[in-house]
Amino acid sequence: MKSVLKTEDLCVGYGKKEIVSGISQRILKGQFVSILGPNGSGKTTILKTLAKIIAPIKGRIYINGLLLDSLSSKEVAKNLSAVLTERPSPGLLTGFEFVSLGRYPYTDIFGRLTQRDKEKIKEALKLVNAEDLSERYFGELSDGERQKLIIARAIAQDPKLIILDEPTIHLDPKNKIEVLNILYRLSKEKGITVLVSLHDVDVASRISDLVILVKDGKIIDFGPPEKVINQEKICKLYDLKDVHFNSKLYTFELLKNNSRKEIFVIAGAGTGTPIYRMLLRHGFGIITGIIHENDIDFHVASSMRLEVISEKAFQEIGKNTLKKAFSFIDHAKAVIDSGFPLGSLNRENVELIHYAIKKEKQVYTLRKREEAYELYRDLSKKLIYLNDFYSFLERA
Repeated sequence: MKSVLKTEDLCVGYGKKEIVSGISQRILKGQFVSILGPNGSGKTTILKTLAKIIAPIKGRIYINGLLLDSLSSKEVAKNLSAVLTERPSPGLLTGFEFVSLGRYPYTDIFGRLTQRDKEKIKEALKLVNAEDLSERYFGELSDGERQKLIIARAIAQDPKLIILDEPTIHLDPKNKIEVLNILYRLSKEKGITVLVSLHDVDVASRISDLVILVKDGKIIDFGPPEKVINQEKICKLYDLKDVHFNSKLYTFELLKNNSRKEIFVIAGAGTGTPIYRMLLRHGFGIITGIIHENDIDFHVASSMRLEVISEKAFQEIGKNTLKKAFSFIDHAKAVIDSGFPLGSLNRENVELIHYAIKKEKQVYTLRKREEAYELYRDLSKKLIYLNDFYSFLERA
C-alpha cells in the first residue's frame, strides 16, 4: 500500500540545534498515529517539520510519494493540514467564514468561493457536528466549539493527512471525547491519515493504529500499541517511579500499599477496585481475594502491588487457596465484603465471611440486609452494614 507520509533519516530542530534525529517511519492511508513523549521531547518540533513550518536539519519527508521540499505552499496545503497549539484570533468571523479559510488552496486570487467550495465547508462542519456554529462568531464560542471549527477548517482543505498537536489539551472530558471521536471517524470513514501528539497514554492505546514514542532526542519505539505500550516502556518514557502501568487495562496505578496488611477485601468483578483506591489513599494496607486471574479486580490489585490471593481462571476455588485466605484473615484487622457477585466458581468466598465472623473479626459489607441473610443466615446479624464504601472510614 502506498504511504501517505514517509520519513527517511529525518533530523529536526532549530538552526543547527538537533532536537530529534533518526526519524524513519512510514504511515499509510487512513491510519491513526499518536506521538507520545514527555514535555520538551520534541513532539511539536517533529509535527512542525512534517507540516513544513520549520525546515528539517537533514533527511527527507515524502507526502503521497512527493518530496515535501519540492512542493509549493498551495500544493502542501492540498496534501496536508495542520492544527497546532497556537490559538487563532480570527476577529469577527462566523463559524462558516472561519472554516472557509481552509479552502484557500483552491480559490482564485480574490478568494472567491465556488459552489463546490461552499459544499466542502458545509460537509466539514457536518463531519465535526458543528453545523449549529455556522452563523455564530468564533470569538463567542467555548474552547470545545472553537476546536471543532479549527478541525473543520483543516478538513475543508480536503487533505490526505491531518497533523494535530495536543488537540484536546484545553478541553473538558465531554469535548475531549467528542474531538477524538471525530478524528477517529475521519481516519476510518474518510480514509484521512491522522497524526496527533497526545499526553493521554490510555487514549492513545485504545484509539491508535500506530504509536511513536519520543525521548532523549530519538524515536525509542514505533509500532502497534499492543507491542509498544507496556509497563517498562511507559515508565521509562516518562521517568515514572512508584507507578504501575497496566498494559491490559491501559491504566496507571500508584504503588502505595502500606506494609501493614490490615484490611482483607473480598472482591470480584470490579467491586474491589474503588475500595482498593480509597483504602490506599487513606494509608491502609490491603489483602484481597479470592479472585480469579481473569477478573478485573485481579489486574487492578496486581498493578497496585497488593497481596492478592487468586485462583486460576475458570476454575473453582480450591481447598489450598481457601486455607491460604483463612490464614490472612487471621492477621487482618477487618474484613470488607465488597458485594461481589456470586457464581459457581467463586461461591467458596462465602466461607471467608463465615470464617471471619467466627474469628470475631469486624466484617463490613456493602450488601443489603436481605441479600446478606440469604448468603450468611444468622451470621448476617453480626455484619456491619455500609451504605457505601466511603462510610467504612467513619467506622474503622
